Amino acid sequence: MKKIYLDNAATTFPKPPSVADAVYDYIKNTGVNIGRGAYADAFAAASAVYETRELLCGLFGFDKPSNVIFTVNVTEALNMVIKGLLKAGDHVLVSSLEHNSVMRPLTQLSRHGVTFDRIPCGKDGNLLWDDSLMRKNTRAVIMTHVSNVCGTIMPVEQVGRICAERGITFIVDSAQSAGIMPIDMKKMNIDVLCFTGHKGLYGPQGTGGFIINDKTAERLEPLISGGTGSVSDRETLPDFMPDRFEAGTLNIPGIYGLREGLRFIESTGLDSIRRHEIKLTEAFLGSLVGIKGLSIAGINGTEGRTAVISLDTDMDPSELSFELEHRYGIITRVGMHCSPSAHKALGTFPKGTIRFSFGFFNTVREAELAAEAVKKILLN
Repeated sequence: MKKIYLDNAATTFPKPPSVADAVYDYIKNTGVNIGRGAYADAFAAASAVYETRELLCGLFGFDKPSNVIFTVNVTEALNMVIKGLLKAGDHVLVSSLEHNSVMRPLTQLSRHGVTFDRIPCGKDGNLLWDDSLMRKNTRAVIMTHVSNVCGTIMPVEQVGRICAERGITFIVDSAQSAGIMPIDMKKMNIDVLCFTGHKGLYGPQGTGGFIINDKTAERLEPLISGGTGSVSDRETLPDFMPDRFEAGTLNIPGIYGLREGLRFIESTGLDSIRRHEIKLTEAFLGSLVGIKGLSIAGINGTEGRTAVISLDTDMDPSELSFELEHRYGIITRVGMHCSPSAHKALGTFPKGTIRFSFGFFNTVREAELAAEAVKKILLN
């Protein structure tokens, strides 16, 4: 039985072939560290890492590659930013759709004098901005660009404008939008953009990071310190970027793979990727119309959303997911998706949902087959 992988919101699969080739070639033929040697291979590896920073800047409308900081994933990036910026007495606003990679760090900090409020969202996931939630001590707004539960797109540009007008730091989690949606940090007034490499950027797991403007970087206290290969005669942290926030050895094989993922996006085009994924969404949703006991969590259409779709059904979502995999070879994700706040906003807590997330390498036929399988299971 051929498998149909529909869990691209967790990690994209398959990757462009060049991604695996680059990781393998680096490990087999280069394999050195950067910043720790003055030999030719080390310079070649450093050049590849720098090019990856440049590609990320090009994708996200930023112009300073040294302010691209690599981490192992977006969770680490968000933790470094949230815990490095916020202090006792600070207040933060978040959307009601945030992932636990935002909510758990904030909950930890709430025991040390940091407070937060959730901006409400409707049952379709759309943000219901509430100006009254702003306080004199509001220091940051932290917001996902796209919900990992229902695919609803947040009004990042509008919120960024509000933050810029009031001098509030704007931090965006792009885990579900990078490589899929256009992102322009300057146009959107984003101070810090956190990204992961293994989803829409087609890189391997273990890659991610954040891009930060100079003003915010000056206030950010490094969460991790150690060797950087630079100013090694001192026991204090470097005061320059990116070394200040990149202690220890980077995941260089992963960054080589990420570079190929970014090159794939550049050659394919964001518009082409987005159009194809919306086409898949349309095919899937169109085939589910009128099924009794089934509803879409979030937006019931293709406007204002991505190809992340959660279904709320009378059938237990775990049972439906099991049947889809073992009878039809369809791979989905089920449960809370590490985002209980989103499920409460969408009205699917505590049961959770079954999530279908399409990627560029899925076909319209696969979307239709998935919908047909859901129909057969629910109607029987």
